[in-house]
Amino acid sequence: MRLLRKILKGLALAVVVVLAGASGWLLIAPPDLLRVGTGYAAKMVCSNAFLAGRDPQEVLALDVQAPGHPLLRLVGVVVDTADHTVTARMLGVFAPSIAVYREGLGCASVPDGDVRAAMAVGVPTVPTSSQVDPASPWPQGEAVDAADRRIAALLADPALVGPGMRAVVAVKDGRIVGEVYGEGFSASTPLLGWSMAKTVTGAIIGHLVVDGRLGLDDDRLLPQWSEGPHAAIRLRDLLAMESGLEFNEDYGDVTDVTRMLYLEPDMAAFSMDKPIVAKPGETFNYSSGSSVLLSRIWMSRLPDKAAALAYPRAALFDPLGMRSAVLEADSVGTFVGSSYLYATARDWARFGQFLVEDGVWNGKRLLPEGFVAAIRRPTVASGGRYTEIQAWDVGPGDEPDERFGLNPDTFWLQGHDGQVVAVMPSERLVVVRMGLTPSKLGYRPQKLVKALADALR
Repeated sequence: MRLLRKILKGLALAVVVVLAGASGWLLIAPPDLLRVGTGYAAKMVCSNAFLAGRDPQEVLALDVQAPGHPLLRLVGVVVDTADHTVTARMLGVFAPSIAVYREGLGCASVPDGDVRAAMAVGVPTVPTSSQVDPASPWPQGEAVDAADRRIAALLADPALVGPGMRAVVAVKDGRIVGEVYGEGFSASTPLLGWSMAKTVTGAIIGHLVVDGRLGLDDDRLLPQWSEGPHAAIRLRDLLAMESGLEFNEDYGDVTDVTRMLYLEPDMAAFSMDKPIVAKPGETFNYSSGSSVLLSRIWMSRLPDKAAALAYPRAALFDPLGMRSAVLEADSVGTFVGSSYLYATARDWARFGQFLVEDGVWNGKRLLPEGFVAAIRRPTVASGGRYTEIQAWDVGPGDEPDERFGLNPDTFWLQGHDGQVVAVMPSERLVVVRMGLTPSKLGYRPQKLVKALADALR
């Protein structure tokens, strides 16, 4: 019995030593997977709390933990409303990550912990080029007619709007004909579009083409790419996801995309150093890194950092009346043009209507002639799925739209977890559908778009 007590005591001591060692290791050098998790939690809570005005703990539970990796259930957050920061930790201790809110730029992950440097990046106050009169009809204002009963019935169908729906807005002939919002969301709630930001990045570049600051055949796009194989990458190669740059877009682990978004303070620097693995212009590789590089490239064509940070609002958001839109920047001040644009569903619909209008708004051409046609035109390298300029020719699931009976000219903005804007120019139809709907649920918004198109003919 005495021997057994000694053995048990020894085992207990060994367990304590192991746990202490493991805790020390997690404190000093937490695994990247844990840091990605806490970085993601801090960033999501920060943006939704400070931009959208949502309850931080609700965001953590519903947006981060419920649909995410099981480890995220061990994450807690602390929100400092005075300093505009959110800190996330695993089990309240391990793998701390911080995100900061900056007025006009939204929230940024600060993986290197240099909060002071991140907070020093600011967007100047820019005179607005348009005012939205709430009493004026949408899109110039916010007044919306009562929905047609047929449309209201369609938007009340859970099977059509899908699980986790947060907003649906349908626009026909330039006016909102129906909209619906999930519990806790409204017409004034800014919503994250995820990769729908890529198409907006394409439009910003289009405006710079109008200004003569960029050309689609430009190469040697960055000082770091002045020679060697990277020098041959053209702007159009990046826009079509055909740059030949190595980039892993898988989200299940610590891959290029998760490392870039949550472990790198300078996302463009991370992406520009990726090796060339294929000849530019020949193979398709969907890459959020390419879209962040596009942001770095177009920003470098402005006179200075202040002008670049002010450009999206002055050039695009204010002219379109997208007053809620906030394109977020990374820690060093490069816009995360791949992933981080918040806007109300009505403002996402304004952007869709802008594409229906071929890049013309209130009589002024903001995009070059033929630019929207390139946004719509599918590429050979992508197998007809992706377009020449940061959009999709097919809806979620990569099935041809014709299988759903949609007009062949339909094209899509698509984002993670069920964000879409469907644009059907021939029928002057725009359908925005936002939500928290993981792809594993198999929801297809094509059925919603088809039902609305049929009802509105």
